[in-house]
Amino acid sequence: MFYPDFSPLNGTIESMWIPQSRAIPGLALLLLLAAGSPSPARAQCAGTVSTPRAAADCAAASIPQATTASLDPAHPYTLAELIDLAEHNNPRTRIVWERAKQRANQLGIARSAYYPLLAGIASVAGERIINPFPKPLAPDGFVMVTAAQIQPELKLQYLLFDGGRDARVDAAAQAQLAAGANFIQANQEVAFRVSSAYYRLLTAQERLAAAEETLKTARTTLDAADARLNNGRGTLPDVLNARSETAQAIFDRESADGDEQIARVALTESIGAEPSPNIRIDAQKDAPPPQQLALPIDALVDRALAARPDLMAVAAEIRAADDEIRAAKAEYKPRVVTEVSAAQTSLWPSASYGELGSASRPTWTAALLVEWTLFDGGARRNHVEAAESRRRQAQDEMTEIHDRATREVWTAWINFRSALRKNEAALSLLDSASTSYAASLDAYNAGVRNLVDVVTAEKQLAQARLSGVAARSQLFLEAVDLEFVTGNLLRTLPSATTK
Repeated sequence: MFYPDFSPLNGTIESMWIPQSRAIPGLALLLLLAAGSPSPARAQCAGTVSTPRAAADCAAASIPQATTASLDPAHPYTLAELIDLAEHNNPRTRIVWERAKQRANQLGIARSAYYPLLAGIASVAGERIINPFPKPLAPDGFVMVTAAQIQPELKLQYLLFDGGRDARVDAAAQAQLAAGANFIQANQEVAFRVSSAYYRLLTAQERLAAAEETLKTARTTLDAADARLNNGRGTLPDVLNARSETAQAIFDRESADGDEQIARVALTESIGAEPSPNIRIDAQKDAPPPQQLALPIDALVDRALAARPDLMAVAAEIRAADDEIRAAKAEYKPRVVTEVSAAQTSLWPSASYGELGSASRPTWTAALLVEWTLFDGGARRNHVEAAESRRRQAQDEMTEIHDRATREVWTAWINFRSALRKNEAALSLLDSASTSYAASLDAYNAGVRNLVDVVTAEKQLAQARLSGVAARSQLFLEAVDLEFVTGNLLRTLPSATTK
């Protein structure tokens, strides 16, 4: 399972964070929902299954509950808690769960063809008919017969031979596996969306903190300009310029505050709660960011092609299409059916001439039927062609997803390496900009630099702070994306990155 400290499964739920005053939390990923956790996750089977078969079986054995997440505004939620809430409450997970359950039901329907059909029939009937008779026996040349009948009956029908029965069951079984793989894929997508929203909120919070620091810096510059003006060493234009920069910093701070509130709303929506800014997240700051890749690109591509649930799903669909072709071709063969019925027939007849006796006796019938369709207007041929078309479609989808998976892994790998270098550059930039601003402010107070130099250094420091926040956020997001595109979210494989 993919863990926040980028290490293999260690049996505990951990959350690690960057040891900086405004750090982006470490990859407290997705992932602590199942194996190794003290108790199994309650979220729609997703925390306890990692194979299509296990997912399909779990979905078939239970019914999803339509719920809406209830958030405690006073509780700081970790990423693992948010993912657990999302998988339990996000409508998307319930949709794919129901689809998986429907596929399990379709398999049950297909398997029912192996069992006999037993029906109970009860009839109460009356009829009046004309029976022709020779006139020497009946004066009118016919006899009117009226009869009342009561007949309870048991009827048994059993399909002895059907060439397409096995193929239909196999196709339904493969369709169920495809639904299980799609169930895992949907849960991974939900986990990825929640993780992305989580890190976007943390980024917005860090941008807000950076804007507040920039406002403090602007006010420091303004205080210095006021002090020099009061001492007769400064000018009014310098003060006005500093006030303008302070006003801009206030504007930026309010903008950052609005963005932070919007990010809160987006996070609550992603977990299936009523969209609202009333949510707190656990923002501990003691985990380092990822430092390097744990696997080469070829190994990551191989992992994706072997572990991605969307590829597993389309592979199962190809096998299902093969089985559908076999089932369609089997329609050209005969079917052998046996039918047996047993009844208690009670009859009370009367005639317009002569007398008839009533009866109540057991009756039965037995038959062996051979059904062989000789002409159907091309229905069987079209069934075969449609099944063959579905197989070609599934093969083309496999090619498309295979190529897309390879491209996505390469893109995530390149983006992660780039994010590592950008984060290193951002740290260096922040250190240089902080030193530059401090030196410019000291020189300005000493009267050897002008305010323009201080304001320029102040802007550079503000930009460096924002660049640092963006670089750290991007690094964590790219690490999450790398796990997602290789199919390792909510799974047990070692992480693709190390701290």
